[in-house]
Amino acid sequence: MSTTHVLDAQERTAAGTGASRAIRRADLIPAIVYGGDSAPLMIAVNEKQLLRECMVAGFFSRIFVLKVNGKDHQVLAKDLQLHPVTDHPLHVDFQRIDKDSRVHVHVPIHFLNEDKAPGIKRGGTLNIIVYSLEVICSPSEIPDSVTIDLIKLDMGGNITLDAVTLPENVKPANKTRDHVIATLVGGKEEAKEAE
Repeated sequence: MSTTHVLDAQERTAAGTGASRAIRRADLIPAIVYGGDSAPLMIAVNEKQLLRECMVAGFFSRIFVLKVNGKDHQVLAKDLQLHPVTDHPLHVDFQRIDKDSRVHVHVPIHFLNEDKAPGIKRGGTLNIIVYSLEVICSPSEIPDSVTIDLIKLDMGGNITLDAVTLPENVKPANKTRDHVIATLVGGKEEAKEAE
């Protein structure tokens, strides 16, 4: 299940392009916290901490605690705006959550035993269609990842959502869209056998 990560933040009062540039010059990233029963809160997040967190897979499925003026806000990152050339963070949107929330999050998919799959050993290629699975669950039950074992996958086989085991209170958000997760297509050896 997802662990909580702490980010230092401070409240900001000025909005707009000039104010955002000034915040970035101070090694902070402008952000906003919205949702719940409270009004939106404009903040600035520590740049180094944010860079460290957003470079790790699963940034949008991790719970963060924002420490703002001595008060903790439990949030999920919902949007990250990047500079078009440098990919440096420009702005972050956070959504407030509580223990009763039901959230939609994208959880990364990890494949095990790729080198031991019979079809891959015979020259097949794993065609990954879905790299992350959108799930609905409570914030305390967000899985770190979804793991799929390829040990029995043979040539021409596929992995569907029906074959994936999710934790008890975690449901897929869109069964139709994410139904086929990966397929194993023929390689050189299969083409030679056909000839």
